[in-house]
Amino acid sequence: MQATHVRAAGGGSASAEEIAHFDALASRWWDPDGPMRPLHRMNPVRIAWIEERLRRRYGETPVSVLDVGCGAGLAAEALARHGHRVLGLDAAGETIAAARAHAEGSGLPLAYRVGVAEDLLGEPARFGALTALEVIEHVPDPNAFLATLARLLAPGGLLFLSTLNRTPQSFVTAKLGAEYLLRWLPVGTHDWRRFVTPAELGTGLRRAGLRLAEIAGLSYQPLRGGWRVGRDLGVNYIALAERG
Repeated sequence: MQATHVRAAGGGSASAEEIAHFDALASRWWDPDGPMRPLHRMNPVRIAWIEERLRRRYGETPVSVLDVGCGAGLAAEALARHGHRVLGLDAAGETIAAARAHAEGSGLPLAYRVGVAEDLLGEPARFGALTALEVIEHVPDPNAFLATLARLLAPGGLLFLSTLNRTPQSFVTAKLGAEYLLRWLPVGTHDWRRFVTPAELGTGLRRAGLRLAEIAGLSYQPLRGGWRVGRDLGVNYIALAERG
């Protein structure tokens, strides 16, 4: 989608149309049977994976977490419910409004901000963990995005990313299947050409001064109606990075 460009999460630029695309979904973001249904189904599995690794590093101590490209807060709220201090950041204002409305009155250690990751570079705070879940495939310059995230990590901090691999399998299932056949996602949600392979991610992380410490596949199980973590990286995967 090419249009007038604006600054986007973590560097480079994104079309105003793309931000508008996600803003248009804001009112239904928290509907488990709505257009964000795949994320609702995936979220418990990816949050469990992240939480296990946060506890390995930090024990029971709550962590300051920046959730970049947080949308309406599916992951941010889940992490806050584990006790972490979470800042959700997204360039799409309507989705942030939906996130704030959903969290209102919850008492969770959770705040939201409209903006991009570069906005935080001039501020003193650094984060014990960063999450960028289903985001990097929407960023025109993934390497600049990763470099920005690396600068926001506190010493010893952890970076979690989940994304889609650029394979024939992902084209058939995540693009054609999810958007056109099953209608799980609105048409135009993804551009398969911008999916990121694990090798490309590893290279980008090294350039940013990080190393790919762990990677796992996220696979949909149609008969069980849910997701599981495994070795198959052919479509969705989740990764942990840390200082090299």
